[in-house]
Amino acid sequence: MSRIANSFAAAAREKRPAVIPFVTAGDPDLSFTARLIPQLAAAGADILELGVPYSDPLADGPTIQRASQRALQSGTTVSGVLEAVSGARQEGLKVPIVLLVYYNCIYRRGEERFAQEAAAAGVDGLVVPDLPLEEAGSLRQHARGAGLDLIPLVAPTSTPERLALVGQVASGFIYCVSLTGVTGARATLPPDLPEFLSRVRDASGGRVPLAVGFGVSTPDHAREVGRWADGVIVGSALVSRMEQAASAADKLQAAREFVATLRSGSAQAAGMLT
Repeated sequence: MSRIANSFAAAAREKRPAVIPFVTAGDPDLSFTARLIPQLAAAGADILELGVPYSDPLADGPTIQRASQRALQSGTTVSGVLEAVSGARQEGLKVPIVLLVYYNCIYRRGEERFAQEAAAAGVDGLVVPDLPLEEAGSLRQHARGAGLDLIPLVAPTSTPERLALVGQVASGFIYCVSLTGVTGARATLPPDLPEFLSRVRDASGGRVPLAVGFGVSTPDHAREVGRWADGVIVGSALVSRMEQAASAADKLQAAREFVATLRSGSAQAAGMLT
């Protein structure tokens, strides 16, 4: 089994959703990211999602956009992100790492080269939010050849036909966008989320786990999502807490504490399911 599959299986044995924090690599610089990655794992992250900063992050709201700008201004590059992942692996990091990366970053490097270098660095999967499913066949082939999962996204507006296709080709997990719009912390979860997730699971036949992102912001959200999904992805709420912290030490502490509360919330979901 892959590291991603193992992490979901371990969380499922505990009857809770996998906790998947998202941070932008290089925010505010890559030396901080290198310190942050093991802290997130120690705080209870089951899988780490690292955003590769990009100048036009069309899927992201203001919080992640600002993080991308800070990372780019500090000189963060694709090579630098891969070096940070490789360094974390050399230091003994075991949790899976998924890159959220816009397609231009892959295209400029070449699909095969990008997939091979990402895998060599210790990346486990890719989320490419601006690559249409119908145009992803070549990258999927190169990712599979390198041992990477290419993780598709679905939204509440996805048609039954698209959900069926996603269910056939998905690997790693299916990234379920909880709402229409961009990333960002929300006060409440969409009321139709359970029905949406039911449609996705039916379309995939339960072949791969479902993880929910976009708008998931609190431990209560993590607990609630755990009733219907296999994983919970939290980005803007985490990035915002670090953004508001005054020093690097404070940013690390804020990240550790928040991820720990998410893990606690996910563990409480086990009690709701027993």
